[in-house]
Amino acid sequence: MDTKSKILIVEDHELTRFGLKTAFEACDFVEYIKEAESAEKCLEILKNNEIDLIIMDLGLPGMNGIEATKLVKESNKDIKVVILTSHNDEQEVLNSLKAGANAYCSKEINPIRLTQVVQSVLDGAAWFDPSISHIVLNAATKIQEKENIKSEKDYGLTSREAQILKLITEGYSNNEIANELYVSINTTKAHVASILQKLEVDDRLQAALKALKERLV
Repeated sequence: MDTKSKILIVEDHELTRFGLKTAFEACDFVEYIKEAESAEKCLEILKNNEIDLIIMDLGLPGMNGIEATKLVKESNKDIKVVILTSHNDEQEVLNSLKAGANAYCSKEINPIRLTQVVQSVLDGAAWFDPSISHIVLNAATKIQEKENIKSEKDYGLTSREAQILKLITEGYSNNEIANELYVSINTTKAHVASILQKLEVDDRLQAALKALKERLV
């Protein structure tokens, strides 16, 4: 990542917020960090500050993190949202994805690992805590079983784009895809942009879910 990123931490517990801020202050990819103790404060900060990524607690007082994520994405779909929660409720996970979350992490995640996840998400990856990956896969499987057919729509993906789409569904970032396929990062970004356009989706997470739902990979 060439440019530094602006991070917003939305967490109502001051001690947890302090710990997160301390972890990210040590990261050289961070330009500055803003803090909010509620979803309402988060939305207020977004009006007056440029933010690249939000670390969003779900269990907020007042408006919860899922509704806040939905509003954030409606106002600016380019802002990345990393969900942080102590719960792994299936409906909560799926509602977070529908709201547009780019990653879903347990609060038990190691702080260093969290900074790595954030860096990966900023690079374009979608990431799910291993403890909830089965929920996402089960949901996709249920959809497949219900429809019981592979998508008949021809999205016109090239063999290379299909290969990259499969890596996207496995959580690879642009840099990881470039390294895996021995191509440049610019070539990878061009392929990803083409995939999103052909699938008629706004981001990589939607592309991954659509690929699973319609058995494109």
